[in-house]
Formats: sequence, C-alpha cells, structure tokens
Amino acid sequence: MNYYESADLSRFAEVGKFAGNLMKKFFDYYNTVVGTDGALTKREKALIALAVAHSRQCPYCIDAYTQACLENGSNPEQMSEAIHVAAAMEAGITLVHGVQMHNALEQLGA
Repeated sequence: MNYYESADLSRFAEVGKFAGNLMKKFFDYYNTVVGTDGALTKREKALIALAVAHSRQCPYCIDAYTQACLENGSNPEQMSEAIHVAAAMEAGITLVHGVQMHNALEQLGA
C-alpha cells in the first residue's frame, strides 16, 4: 500500500464527514473559481492548477488536472510548459531570498 492511492481522490468529499457545512462551502467556492469561465477560461485555470499541483507536489491534483487540461483543450506541450513556468518560479523564489542572506552578511560584517 502506498501513502497516496489514486483511488483516494474519488473519496475527497469524505473529508467533510464531520464538517459537512464547511466542505459544502469549500466545494461551492472551488467550483465557482475553477469550474467556470471568467476572466480566465477553464482551460487557462486548469493549466494554472496543473502548474501549482506540481509546485506543491500533490499527486492527486496532478492526476486530476492532467485530465482537466486534456478535457479543456490543452495539449501536452502546453501542459509541460506550464510546469516549467512553475519550476522557474520556484527557482526564482528560492534565489531572490538570497538577498536576505546578503543583508544578514552585511549586518554581521562578513
């Protein structure tokens, strides 16, 4: 048995077992944000979600949004580019914090 089981994704709603009203509010919000076209299309939102899923390393979300991307008209090249954007952002976010190290070095006289 693995910690992450693909079949567990279909059990997501069970998280609301002891707080159903909160889970309903989450799903209402989630479905409004992700499941409808707005300023961004569902296709664009699915690509963003796929990139975030990789950045946050959620196998459930990677599975779900790989499928959502395909269902909403994205192709593998677009999906791959989206995860490269996430990877580049992660690298930049890590590196820009080097300024904090430089600030600390200056304060320490190093």
